[in-house]
Amino acid sequence: MDAILSNLKIQVNEKIYVKDPETSTLGKKIIQESIILIDEIGFEDFTFKKLGERIGSNESSIYRYFESKHKLLLYLTSWYWGWIEYRMVFSTSNIADSFEKLKRAITIVTEKIEDDNNTLHINEAILNRIIIVQFTKTLLTKEVDEENNEGFFMVYKRVINRIIECIQEVNPEYWYAKSLASSIVEGSLHQHFLKDHLKSITNYEGNLSPTDFYLDLVQKVIRK
Repeated sequence: MDAILSNLKIQVNEKIYVKDPETSTLGKKIIQESIILIDEIGFEDFTFKKLGERIGSNESSIYRYFESKHKLLLYLTSWYWGWIEYRMVFSTSNIADSFEKLKRAITIVTEKIEDDNNTLHINEAILNRIIIVQFTKTLLTKEVDEENNEGFFMVYKRVINRIIECIQEVNPEYWYAKSLASSIVEGSLHQHFLKDHLKSITNYEGNLSPTDFYLDLVQKVIRK
């Protein structure tokens, strides 16, 4: 799978960016360093001016790729969910047992992320930390309906829809497949946040993780 992933280009809605950052060395540097900088100082304090100083380039050069830091965050989150989708597809392909397929899909979206070394300019482990803390900022805006109509969240919804399909394969009569699937994806981010910052209201001690919780949940909720 790693060999295949290394040759893949994650597709991001072209309306999110002004110029595709994957087409130039500067663009890739913008992506690489923005991930590191957002992780270090938070999205609220992140600015294109600070990013420009970090990469040794004019602030105006960043605007040639993204019209705002909101659009940059949309790009990063879209890329992340595209990467998750590819991993999910390869992990669940040719799996005959429907529950095993569901378990693999849930594991992909809930497990702790490690850098896969296939995308040298993107550290997926750091990007995952950004998604855990910042992803809801792409959704909780007044422009969410307009951006949804533009297809900005299409990949995110595809990830959820793949889990919905897996749930329906296991139990076609389960009525809440959509709500369960979206709760797993969104809830796992929140559980990782609690595990890292508010440990007293989680059960993740020792080797336990959000993946264990969600696998146990679906086992008890939908398994016939």
